[in-house]
Amino acid sequence: MRLRQLAVAAGLVGVLCVPAHAEARDIGRDTLPANDGWASEGAGTTGGAAADDAHVFTVTDRAQLVRALDGGSDTPKIIRIAGTIDANTDDDGDRLDCSDYATGGYGLKKYLAAYDPRTWGAAKPSGPQEEARQASAARQAERVVLPVGSHTTIVGLGDSAVLKGASLQVRNADNVIIRNLDIRDAYDCFPVWQPNTGGLGDWKTAYDGIWLAGATHVWVDHVTLSDKGHPDAKEPVYFARNYLRHDGLLDITNGSDLVTVSWSRFADHDKAMLIGNGDTATGDRGKLRVTLHHNAFESVVQRAPRVRFGQVHVYNNRYEITDDDYRYSLGVSTESRIYAENNAFHAPGHVEVADLVKSWNGSALHQSGTLFNGFPVDLLTIYNAYNSGSERDLTGDVGWTPALHGPIDSAAEADRAVARGAGAGRIP
Repeated sequence: MRLRQLAVAAGLVGVLCVPAHAEARDIGRDTLPANDGWASEGAGTTGGAAADDAHVFTVTDRAQLVRALDGGSDTPKIIRIAGTIDANTDDDGDRLDCSDYATGGYGLKKYLAAYDPRTWGAAKPSGPQEEARQASAARQAERVVLPVGSHTTIVGLGDSAVLKGASLQVRNADNVIIRNLDIRDAYDCFPVWQPNTGGLGDWKTAYDGIWLAGATHVWVDHVTLSDKGHPDAKEPVYFARNYLRHDGLLDITNGSDLVTVSWSRFADHDKAMLIGNGDTATGDRGKLRVTLHHNAFESVVQRAPRVRFGQVHVYNNRYEITDDDYRYSLGVSTESRIYAENNAFHAPGHVEVADLVKSWNGSALHQSGTLFNGFPVDLLTIYNAYNSGSERDLTGDVGWTPALHGPIDSAAEADRAVARGAGAGRIP
């Protein structure tokens, strides 16, 4: 009180009374800087920066978050997430688990018995248990799928904002910002068995942590995405395939365009990022323009990213490979044009330089400035030399040169900076 009286007398209220560190900067009205990747093209990406005061929300539970999202409306809005929000909760905030969603007589043991390949064969599952699975999955989707509309900014408050169990879906929306948020464990209670996938069959799950479908002008920044809570590696094996519960961490599909993903952390997951969802999706030509810079990919098995059709600038990222089941990082698929520069890879002894790239019908990959365990390598030359017998050589000419980007650091400088600064809770 004495301090306030002195401040009033001196005309310094708000200067002496409130220490500088006590007022956090409002990042809710931040907009994407000029030239910061593809999302800065044209009018740029401003999210909900134009929202009036009536559409600025601080939310602490699922019900409040759903109301603020307003069904994915296009009204400019800023949504600040405080603390931990669990999407698997009812309207009273009570926790829901998989048994609460199950309906129609669904049971995993009954499902496995019904569609065992030894007795069911290779036909697509149908009948009572598959119908019950679909009905149960629909009940979970009602809780965990959260639509994000145009002109929306979603930010985490402080350094510990968590969105758990949810799938943020930006579908056919424009001008969206998602920042400073730990998004974890988009857990599917009801995976479907697909007998003809990959030759041996596989389990397919429903939810990405963030899914951009037909979305344009999107900036994802200082976000952490992971399976934290339910790692797939600890799930059982059914029909000789791992019973996966998670899909992608961040997938960019269905003609999405003009996206920047920066200073984010992708961790402890199988399929991290898919850009372009089908070899026959020729409508994606000229779209799927994405910039990935200063991101950390840690203990990711594959798709970091896998690209079809898109012009994707991948620069100044850090890859830390630890999984024994590691497959690849850069996936070069149909008509993809990846321009990769100054990225740093850390890998154990069983992973070789050539393992960093995988091609399916791909033809080109630009790479320069790559570091592998601290040493400069010519990734393209090594890949072509090692895989010439099984995959066609990739050319280094991808037909374009990125123009929308900030300063590009050396791989060594970026490696250190990303280790310190990527992920939620680390906005300077």
